Amino acid sequence: MRIDRRLFLFDIDGTLITSGGAGEAALKDAMRSRFDVEEDLDGIILAGATDARIARELLEKHSIAVSAENVAALLDTYLGHLNERIGRHDGKLLPGIVPLLKVLSERSDAVLALLTGNVIRGAEIKLTHYGVWDFFEFGAFADDHHDRNELGKFARARALERHGEEFPPSRIYVIGDTPKDIECGRAIGACTVAIATGHYSSDQLRDHAPDFLFEDLSDTGRVVALLFGE
Repeated sequence: MRIDRRLFLFDIDGTLITSGGAGEAALKDAMRSRFDVEEDLDGIILAGATDARIARELLEKHSIAVSAENVAALLDTYLGHLNERIGRHDGKLLPGIVPLLKVLSERSDAVLALLTGNVIRGAEIKLTHYGVWDFFEFGAFADDHHDRNELGKFARARALERHGEEFPPSRIYVIGDTPKDIECGRAIGACTVAIATGHYSSDQLRDHAPDFLFEDLSDTGRVVALLFGE
């Protein structure tokens, strides 16, 4: 019997975890050590942005050439600082994440993957530290494109490559904590699942009309029932 599997694409920061400021501090460290610039991140919108876009904006802010070499250098330096900082900051997994991932990973009709603004190495550093990296088969990352709205295409292509199945938009769920996650999901026609565990309140997220809206993911049974229409 054919199983209509669903593809769940999770954001990381503000959705799965909070790094306790490790990511922001690592960006400041990287600007200082690579470009000798004291950065305060003022005017740089981090929530929902890709690492690649953040790097470009930081370089532009300080009139440093936005070249592929400088973007790569900044991100490489950032990753070194992130790896050093991640264990020293008071971050955490967000409510309900581990129980939900366990339930979904045990279902034959669910495929778990990432759709995140992090570069892949940053995603691995963060999620390995918090013990959830291995739940995800693959992902789409800032390495793929600096525009978050382009990332869904990469996730769909990798799902097809791994599973030999073209997941229709009606069975793809983009899960995140910002309006940009909702916009990103809509870019591929996916179901959008907004979680108010980041910088945006449920009222702010509701203004963007996601298909599903949760304060957090702590009620595993309710979340699963709603997403699967059970």
